Amino acid sequence: MQSAIASLLLGVLFAVGLIVSGMTDPTNIKGFLDVFGAWRPQLAAVMGVAVMVTWAVYAIARRRSVPLTAPQFHWPDATHIDAPLLTGAALFGAGWAVAGYCPGPALVATGTLQPAAIVFVLAMLAGGFAHRIWRK
Repeated sequence: MQSAIASLLLGVLFAVGLIVSGMTDPTNIKGFLDVFGAWRPQLAAVMGVAVMVTWAVYAIARRRSVPLTAPQFHWPDATHIDAPLLTGAALFGAGWAVAGYCPGPALVATGTLQPAAIVFVLAMLAGGFAHRIWRK
């Protein structure tokens, strides 16, 4: 129960951060990616702060023997770069550039019933299910 409450609170904090930073507005994302046109560099600051916060939290977490709300850590253990990783990264980047959404901001934007966000999330879910079927 404690873990669920912590997850909910952190999810709400993440959603508020996405909204305040403008990450749920596809025009900001497309503007950031348009480096030879009407470039919007503000998103670089948002990403930079996100990387610094993530680095700091990981540094603190790695010093602990167990997490605060779970019996053990589940650290990522993949260390190699392979074709599925590169393909997934390319598809993620292409989808981000075309739609102006990545998964987190798209999920938050569905809360405001933005049609483009809803279509993006539905397409993302369909892609996830198709991938699961393909892998079997």
